[in-house]
Amino acid sequence: MLRGNQSHITEFVLLGLTSDPQQQVWLFPIFLTMYLINVAGNSVIIAAIRGDVRLHTPMYFFLSNLSLVDICFTTVVVPQMLVNMVNQRKTILFAHCLTQMYFFVVFAITDSFLLAAMAIDRYVAICKPLHYTTTMNPRRCLLLLIASWVVSHLHSIMHTILMARLSFCGPNVIHHFFCDVQPLLTLSCSDTSVNELLIFTEGSLLVMTPFIFIIVSYVYIACAVLRVPSGGGRYKVFSTCGSHLTVVALYYGTAISVYFRPSSTFSVTKDRMVSVIYTVVIPMLNPFIYSLRNKDMKRALRKLTRKE
Repeated sequence: MLRGNQSHITEFVLLGLTSDPQQQVWLFPIFLTMYLINVAGNSVIIAAIRGDVRLHTPMYFFLSNLSLVDICFTTVVVPQMLVNMVNQRKTILFAHCLTQMYFFVVFAITDSFLLAAMAIDRYVAICKPLHYTTTMNPRRCLLLLIASWVVSHLHSIMHTILMARLSFCGPNVIHHFFCDVQPLLTLSCSDTSVNELLIFTEGSLLVMTPFIFIIVSYVYIACAVLRVPSGGGRYKVFSTCGSHLTVVALYYGTAISVYFRPSSTFSVTKDRMVSVIYTVVIPMLNPFIYSLRNKDMKRALRKLTRKE
């Protein structure tokens, strides 16, 4: 169909997790509670790290920024979803939809870079302890953080520009609870091959490169741990990485299953459920994962509690 004969859609309808009003009645308090736990938990982590001078180290510097990104990540998605649950009109303007997609991509990519930075930090601390202070100095950590944000924004700008140039002339119903890349591509009546190429090339590069850094770092860490003579020593060294490995497995396991496949294989029900895990559940669990088995964090949280 020629572009001149197409009527441009100015708004989309977000169906959400379900169109059943009865299910939305009990889904609303559940997701509101999860969102509040996420904001409160990650805010406490940030406050605890800032308030304890012993936690002013590279690992906790990256962890506090990861907590901030997790708050923003969920805030991009959940408030709009909650509003749609209580409103009969579930529309979102095209410009607002692109804005939501833009910031969602930014925070998702930044998340992966921060997870990689934390893995590299653990590698240097365990495998190159004598060079740790000079390698992971404050200036280098700040540069890693700035680079993560800059690259994430540049990548998201490309996604948004390519999405804005597409025509949407058919159904405007998004079978999802937020404006994600794949659901939008399935609604376009234009050629989306360039968009899909971006996902599989630059998108794969920006997500898989940090993932490869994480894998390589932990291969070296595992080799270093196996050289530790005592079982207790091995447990002590590797326990510092357990929380990070848990988050990495959850984050990359869900993200890869959704994004790195052709849009023709897009499954509404499966992808919505998996998306809930990495947009809502994982950011909510992160404060618990990083604090429950971490003695330094427990001490900082007790200190913060006594201050209050």
